[in-house]
Amino acid sequence: MTQIGNYKFGEIVVDGKRYTGDIKIIDGSVISNWWRAEGHKLASADIEDLLSEAPEVLVVGMGLPGRMRIMGELRERLTATGISLIDEPTPKAVDTFNKLKKSGKKVAGAFHLTC
Repeated sequence: MTQIGNYKFGEIVVDGKRYTGDIKIIDGSVISNWWRAEGHKLASADIEDLLSEAPEVLVVGMGLPGRMRIMGELRERLTATGISLIDEPTPKAVDTFNKLKKSGKKVAGAFHLTC
């Protein structure tokens, strides 16, 4: 079971491996060095791989102070497909992701590690 062990500005540890770039997590796999087409804006196209796996919940870490923004079209798509969205500053999102994984939910994560 994928668990996030530690997060601090610019660094996250997943299953004992350290990452220094933004990451996505789905079905036990970590996709490292992830970046969005428009930097601090998250659109469907940026996480198509996660959405295609139809998670129950998508947890988005919005950066330490929470500056990343979710585009309206992505919010609409998640609502239409029944995927719950939790978007929080990354420290809180890490805790939420771990709790949901432990509860047995099919959860995907997208984590911005800096601003």
